[in-house]
Amino acid sequence: MAAQQGRRTGGARQRLVAVALDLFARHGISGTSLQMIADRLGVTKAAVYHQFPSKDEIVQAVIAPALQGLGAVADAAEARESRAGRRDAALAGLADLIVRNRRLAAMLYSDPVIAGLIRDHPVLRGLSDRITVLLTGPDPDAETLVAASMVGGGLAAAGVDPRLAGLPDDTMRALLLATARRTLRIGPARRSAAPIRPAGRDTAA
Repeated sequence: MAAQQGRRTGGARQRLVAVALDLFARHGISGTSLQMIADRLGVTKAAVYHQFPSKDEIVQAVIAPALQGLGAVADAAEARESRAGRRDAALAGLADLIVRNRRLAAMLYSDPVIAGLIRDHPVLRGLSDRITVLLTGPDPDAETLVAASMVGGGLAAAGVDPRLAGLPDDTMRALLLATARRTLRIGPARRSAAPIRPAGRDTAA
């Protein structure tokens, strides 16, 4: 009985998080109220509070897959032996993460609330710093840092561009990688830099 109740509770939380992600992607975090989430679910606001005591906790649950995915990308890339291998693995992992979690990735990079959260959240900030080092090396000049910043923001922007929504995932992934490499002024990746697949597709995408 307890296990069955736990499954029901977990399913309710997952549905709430999926609805919240959809609303956050459409209206932004600041523009989404708990009442909007409740209305979309067809429940009372009290039922939302029962699952999550605050909107901040919903935001944390929404971005949890991004934390896990970015962490997996960074860990796998840092395990490569060469600097070029680490960079290639990081790019492949980021492109795959964007394609598989398009709305979540876009929210992570573009929502001002998330931007503030990244500045204040030690885990996210640390992951962002690790990814930057993987892409630029330990002592990048200003031009390389600008290129890496454009790659990070551009990957997310392309991932949710409605004009590209019809592209198959493999095509999108290949184009993201090719464009990112041109921006960073590096040649074609070696075959060993296979895509890293750390997280499932965003269910609300």
